[in-house]
Amino acid sequence: MGGVETREGSECRIRESNAMGNIRSFRELDVYEASMEAAMGIFERTKSFPEEEKYSMVDQMRRSSRSVCANIAEASRRRRSEAHFESKLGDAESEAEETRVWIEFAYRCEYLDANSAKDLDSRYDQILGQLVRMIANSEDWILNT
Repeated sequence: MGGVETREGSECRIRESNAMGNIRSFRELDVYEASMEAAMGIFERTKSFPEEEKYSMVDQMRRSSRSVCANIAEASRRRRSEAHFESKLGDAESEAEETRVWIEFAYRCEYLDANSAKDLDSRYDQILGQLVRMIANSEDWILNT
């Protein structure tokens, strides 16, 4: 199985085909779009955090959420080597999990309400699932050169 990730409703699936060679940009990946939307959600929500958190929690949340996107982009350029591809996706996976920890801190510090925290955590849970599936099926994503 290989293919381009697509969004169908709120679910991610991988279209069966040998279309991986047709991906021209990381922006075509569903997991990239999901991580970008989640990072922008964090950006918007952290605007209202207290000033004293600006250079600590806010900076960390924004940095780790943006790093998920950047690592996915880097992984897309590493598709000639399965090990390098998996490594960059592993970095994205780690940053996504770190972001979830910051979301929990923000909730426990009462900077995020329960609904916002649950929404963001759920988004990152889905992103993590997508990344894990990509890593588990990395051979399907590698370019044949």
